[in-house]
Amino acid sequence: MEAVVVAVDRGRYTCRRTLPGGGADPAGAMVAAVRGGDLRRVPVVVGDGVALVGDVSGDPGALARIVRRAERTSVLRRTADDSDPAERPIVANADQLVIVTALADPPPRTGLIDRCLVAAYDGGLDPVLCLTKADLADDEGLRDLYRPLGLTTITSRQDVDPAELRALIANRVSVLFGHSGVGKSTLVNRLVPEAARQIGEVNAVTGRGRHISSAAVALPVPGGGWVVDTPGVRSFGLGAVSPARVLAAFAELAEAAASCPPGCTHAVGLADCALDEAVRDGRAESARLASLRRLLAARV
Repeated sequence: MEAVVVAVDRGRYTCRRTLPGGGADPAGAMVAAVRGGDLRRVPVVVGDGVALVGDVSGDPGALARIVRRAERTSVLRRTADDSDPAERPIVANADQLVIVTALADPPPRTGLIDRCLVAAYDGGLDPVLCLTKADLADDEGLRDLYRPLGLTTITSRQDVDPAELRALIANRVSVLFGHSGVGKSTLVNRLVPEAARQIGEVNAVTGRGRHISSAAVALPVPGGGWVVDTPGVRSFGLGAVSPARVLAAFAELAEAAASCPPGCTHAVGLADCALDEAVRDGRAESARLASLRRLLAARV
């Protein structure tokens, strides 16, 4: 059976059958599985397309085996810290990363936003900045800071339905990331009213009997699309991300960087960095270069 992994819990994988047109069937039975054969050493995460054999009924006590992992179209990854070069995949085949940031209580952490952007660009996901608690503070400062990136930015209030976000995630696979207190859980519960019940069902399938608070879980959105909640991801270590992979997200600057000397870090003040010349010649905007350098600095 072709399936999609929707939850992972200590070596057990909860899967849903793949629809004929692709993607997981939100109405299908949830099948518990473990990795089998050569896949026992292959990382499998939420969002991965897999092939299952064995008991795929989804009945209580049934257990299938994962025997193949499909090629990934995108992958959100991190490292344990910035000195660790070993990449740890978090979610596969997602379309976008929604970075949920409160405008106040707690105050926004631009360094973390920048790290999330680096992870999104590096992994092939479209980044979206969702600013919450707009009833407590103005959003123009953060919007101005990220406007040069062409970043999709939406603002929501605690007492208003997140219609704009719902439209953005329709028929897409969206990863939501946010620190404690920023309102991410409120958004998830509004986007997926049955979120708490579905997480409980996932736990019943894996047989672990506990709330999944440290692993990603994919939840079907009414009307189409999936939200991947990542409550256990508190930061992004970027030890495995190279400057070239960040630079690739800035097409005009990546082209200009071809004229940089080998090993150029593109930092401020380097006499031979071709990016400054590109700005002087009008081939790139200074605000875009400043944004790129801020993201590169976030890796350190």
